[in-house]
Amino acid sequence: MRINLTKKDLINQVYMQIGFSKQISESIINEFFNSITNNLANQGKIKISKFGTFSIRTKKQRLGRNPKTKEEKTISERKVALFKASKEFKEFINLKEDE
Repeated sequence: MRINLTKKDLINQVYMQIGFSKQISESIINEFFNSITNNLANQGKIKISKFGTFSIRTKKQRLGRNPKTKEEKTISERKVALFKASKEFKEFINLKEDE
């Protein structure tokens, strides 16, 4: 069983199911991801109906420790992307596991 889904896999699925050429399929997938990342960067939150919500959260600066050397180091403030699955998505996943 394969764990990772690559962009190439998505392109092949669009190619096989819709029938567009691989070049057009790649363009569609790239535009989809660009649209999500650009809107997320500009607005900080994106909701995709029946799938979930992507948002950006700022993590504060904190003190961290290298587990190997026990050396303490300051971890700088940074932004992280979060994903919260929708109710429909959670139900779909739980439905598939029960079968």
